[in-house]
Amino acid sequence: MADTQREALITGIGIVSCLGEGADAHWQALSAAQPRADTTAFAPYIVHPMAPLDYDKQIPKKGDQRQMEPWQRIGTYAAGLALESAGVKGNAELLAKMDMIVAAGGGERDLAVDSAILSGRGKAPSPDAFLNERMMNDLRPTLFLAQLSNLLAGNISIVHNVTGSSRTFMGEESSGIDAVRIAVSRINAGQSDLVLVGGAHNGERWDLLMLYEFGHHNLKDKFAPVWERGPNGGFALGSMGAFLVLESRAHAEARGAKALAKISSIASDRSKRQPGTVTAALKKLWDGVAQRLKPGQFAVVSGASGAEPATSEERTFLTGQAKAPIRATGTYIGHGMEPQFPMNIALAAAVVSRGKLFPPGDKSGVESPTEAAVTQVVVTGVGHWRGESLALVENAG
Repeated sequence: MADTQREALITGIGIVSCLGEGADAHWQALSAAQPRADTTAFAPYIVHPMAPLDYDKQIPKKGDQRQMEPWQRIGTYAAGLALESAGVKGNAELLAKMDMIVAAGGGERDLAVDSAILSGRGKAPSPDAFLNERMMNDLRPTLFLAQLSNLLAGNISIVHNVTGSSRTFMGEESSGIDAVRIAVSRINAGQSDLVLVGGAHNGERWDLLMLYEFGHHNLKDKFAPVWERGPNGGFALGSMGAFLVLESRAHAEARGAKALAKISSIASDRSKRQPGTVTAALKKLWDGVAQRLKPGQFAVVSGASGAEPATSEERTFLTGQAKAPIRATGTYIGHGMEPQFPMNIALAAAVVSRGKLFPPGDKSGVESPTEAAVTQVVVTGVGHWRGESLALVENAG
């Protein structure tokens, strides 16, 4: 029998996106069923921009804010919200033993410098000498520091005094998946009692849009819900930050913390992404939780991005296997790579804590309305290029 005292409870949620900040704001926006995509700022590409944030609330020192890039500010802000939600912010004793696992990408480019170098190199008498000189003189030393992926964890530690162990994972969607998976595993195994886990992403970047356009992944010209994008669809990048405070049941009960939900199961895979392999991977992961599912009481929160062929394969699997209401959150918040999975775990926790599901977000027939009480949510995570995962989030009981 499983040790219930080692269950991984979600006791804090800190999320920010185009829908606003905090679980309540996200729930209200999802309930309104009105996606907030921007089709003009980065035209022809579509993005989900970050809602206005007052960074002073979570990062009080202007100097700290100035040395962070936007994605780091987003993540540090979201982490502060999670600590507040869990009731541990400012508690030196708890923060000193809180472990931290962060999913992060690389830093942002200085586009003005990059453009000037690329424009000038072709005209220079000695292109190699020109490149070396400009790289030495034009790039700020702080740019290289800000590009270090583990500086998000560093900034969280500095600003919020989280000083337990720290790990940073890179690898797009898979990094967010494994960050949560390992956090849960450490709690289940008795290696951690209190963990801050999550990530952040700034999707409002021309350099990222260019990078993903090389792979033909971007959604362009006209917005459509995830399941309606078809074989020539793509993802709409989203700016978001998502952090969770996970805690063993014994530790949470000892300090009188309220549990919002529990993560009962989580597993990941990495298929070869040949035709049919996403479906096969999801089938294997689904079989791992199938016996725990309560017919009529569970829903699916999908992390489908819109990228093909992964999204079509996930759609085929879910419509044939799930036999439950399905929701793709990418319709509302876009696709945030590293924090996408932690964000969807947070939204699943919001569903089970309220006992109901938010309305459908498309007209494809994949998502259907329901008034049934929801006590379990299966969360899927299928990366646009690599990585698959499935988690079961339940009422904490």
